[in-house]
Formats: sequence, structure tokens, C-alpha cells
Amino acid sequence: MTIKISIDCMGGDHGPSVTLPAAASFIRRQSDAELILVGQESVLQPLLKKYKLAGEPRVQIRNASEVVTMEDPIEVALRRKKDSSMRVAVTLVKDGQAHAAVSAGNTGALMAVSRYVLKTLPGVDRPAICTILPNQKDGPTYMLDLGANVDCEPQHLHQFALMGSALVSVMEGKPKPTIGLLNVGEEDTKGNELVKETAGLLRADHEKGILNFYGNVEGNDIFEGTTDLVVCDGFVGNVTLKASEGLGRFVKSVLTSEFKKGLVNKLGALIAYGAIKALSRRLNPSRYNGASLLGLKGLVFKSHGGADVYAFEWAIRRAYDAAKYDVLARIGATMAELMPQGQGRPAEAAVAAEEPAVVQASLQQPN
Repeated sequence: MTIKISIDCMGGDHGPSVTLPAAASFIRRQSDAELILVGQESVLQPLLKKYKLAGEPRVQIRNASEVVTMEDPIEVALRRKKDSSMRVAVTLVKDGQAHAAVSAGNTGALMAVSRYVLKTLPGVDRPAICTILPNQKDGPTYMLDLGANVDCEPQHLHQFALMGSALVSVMEGKPKPTIGLLNVGEEDTKGNELVKETAGLLRADHEKGILNFYGNVEGNDIFEGTTDLVVCDGFVGNVTLKASEGLGRFVKSVLTSEFKKGLVNKLGALIAYGAIKALSRRLNPSRYNGASLLGLKGLVFKSHGGADVYAFEWAIRRAYDAAKYDVLARIGATMAELMPQGQGRPAEAAVAAEEPAVVQASLQQPN
């Protein structure tokens, strides 16, 4: 099966100078993939030769006359720029011309556009952003939500757990991945009402054999790999993600600085070169770039806005893997089978209220 991925080439801090070389590197490595490069053709076409994409039969350009900038308000992206590279890339997924879309554009805009164009899966009130973080077991810890929903109700976190469990099950080959609920302590008596009520829902699912709920986890458990999946609201998740990224860069900066101080330190760096290189690889945030917008009727992946070529290629690869392993069908089936009756809005009401609801929810999202 050929996996087709649409790429918003104009989005993010760097645009084509990052997205095109990343696309070129990916397509050379993946023989069963096709890429649709979405953006202003007058800008992209002259760059194809520079990045050795000219004449590549598995790459095509789809023109989009507008660009959603990182500063654009949600309303502009959703209602005014209807021919933006972001929206065209997502629409290709809706129309079945692409299996997944990737963008480094404004997070709030991408979520709003994706939710409006694709709509949510039955039983899902709100999409969530899910990504992976490194842990001490040299494996991934999946975490959601990372910023799509800063204010949540218990049923929303419950839905996130169901979607995340389905994702981990497919991507990691674990039928019953462990789920942790992020809290200020492991004890059941700790935490706010949101966490306590959510824990009750997850325990009920655990007793029924629906989910493998480990219990409450703390921030250190994310990087210890205590559970396969960590669930939280978007406010907490976004702060955790940004803090961990900042810490990773801080550690790398300090190590580099210290090893350059004096001959003895430089000699020590030379001796420990292999270990330092391995440490840098494991802690490099670029290797974990590419967050999935779960809960939509289509696959959309968000790259960090400031991603370099290496990082953006990882985002493309995550989109490819999700399409290859049919994550969308698995999540849809899970939600249809396990979502308690009565949760989620009726389909007709959801569609009727979609655009104003999208705008209102997206205004609360961090970039």
C-alpha cells in the first residue's frame, strides 16, 4: 500500500527552507510513500531542483494561494484564509487524496481548521494533542493532552484515555497499555476534583477490563516510563512539554559549555565522546517531534513551529507510521465500542454548532 501524505510547506517559523529538504530526505528513505507538497507554487517550484525533488514521480505540488502565519488569529485562519496551505493540506485528507497531513503552523489554527474540515469521531467531544517523550527504559511515554484543551471535564479526560490507549496499542503492539493519570501525588485523596472524578471513571473501566489503569502518576513518572500513557488536561500537558523541552536544551548547553573549559575537560569530552553522543541522541527533542491530533475523522500531525529539517522529517515519519498502521480506524472502532452511551454530543447538534464551537475552543489554545 502506498501512503500519501500532504505537507503544509508554508507553515511554521521557517517554511519551505525546512519542509522541502525534510520532505526530500523522507521520500528517499521511504519507497512506499508519496508526498503532496502544498503551498504557493510560485515559491515551491523553483526550490525543487535545489532540494533534488525535481522530476521525482512520487512528489507533486498542490497550489494554495494563502499562508496562515504564526500570528494569525483563529478567525482569520478559519474564515478568511480558505485557500491557505494549512487548510488545503487538511482538505486533501478529508477528500481521500492523502492519508495524513503534516503542518508546523500555528497550533490553535491547525486544530480549528482540522476540527472544522474533518469533524470529530463519534463519541469524541474534543480532539486532543498527543506526542511521545523519552523515558529511562529507552522507550516512549505517550502523553495527552498537550495544549488543545486547557479547560476539561472528567468525561474529556476519559475520552483522551480511550483514544490514547488505542493509539499506543497500535503503534507499540501492546493490547492493553498501562495508563497513568497525572496528579500531584499517587494517593487517591490527592488532586483536584477533575483528577479525582476522572480517576473514578478510569477505575471503573479498569474493573470492566476496558482499560489498563495504573493509577495516579507524578511528573517524574513520565520520564521513568512508569506507564505507557499519561493523561492530563491541556494546560498541564503544555506546561510539562515546554518545561521538558527547555530542560533538555539546558542540559545540552551546560554539558557543551563545561566540556570546553580547559584542557582536562576537553580531554574528558574526547574520552567520553561515545557516551555524550548517545546521551544527546536520547535527549534530543527533535527525535520526538510530531504530535497527533487525536479524535478527528482524519490523521493530522503537528510539528513544532521552530523545527529544523531533522525534526520535521520525524513529524512526517510519525504521520506515515500512523497511516500505515491504520491508527484512525482503530481509534474509531475503540470509541464506538467502549464509549459509554450518552457521552458525546448527538451528531446533528455537533455539526450544527461546529464552527462557533471550534472558534470558541481554539481561542483558548496555546501556540
